[in-house]
Amino acid sequence: MATGLPFDDVLAAAQAGAGWAFEVLYRDLAPSVTGYLRLHGAAEPDDLASETFIGVFTGLSGFTGDEAALRGWVFTIAHRRLVDDWRRRSRRPQLADEPGDLTTFIGGDVEDDVLTRIGADTVQELCGLLPEDQRSVLLLRILADLTIEQVADVMDRSVASVKALQRRGLRSLRDRIETSAEISGATAHPYEPARR
Repeated sequence: MATGLPFDDVLAAAQAGAGWAFEVLYRDLAPSVTGYLRLHGAAEPDDLASETFIGVFTGLSGFTGDEAALRGWVFTIAHRRLVDDWRRRSRRPQLADEPGDLTTFIGGDVEDDVLTRIGADTVQELCGLLPEDQRSVLLLRILADLTIEQVADVMDRSVASVKALQRRGLRSLRDRIETSAEISGATAHPYEPARR
């Protein structure tokens, strides 16, 4: 926890209704929850994250467990909100918004902004190529920092199934990255013979 207070104290304060404790929990978990939802292609990841935390804060009084259990519980709620969103969107067509004035998104350091954007785009592109269940496992393991057992609980699958999905997902990502590196290596130096 960022406050330096023990997790149990922050949790007890949040369960008693202390606003500062809710804020601590939110600041600690919201970035990874929003990232998880965004990388899963949620149309409105910030809105779904808000819905997730409304569910967390309304159910927090009945929660028991440690920090890892809270993290798993929060991502269970986020995953369920995501599935609900997919179902809702599949029933009705979505209209694309106008991009608006993009000059309002001027950053500080252009080089940093570009490198950050390329990294995020690459991760999103690679994750988008994976089957949904493999993508969920990898994002919950890496982004949410959940254990295999917690991911199994979130996805309502067996531990063995989650391990297999993780192994296949990582193998698929590795193969795609190696293929991409070979292609970019071949096109980056057209006058050099391709290494084999």
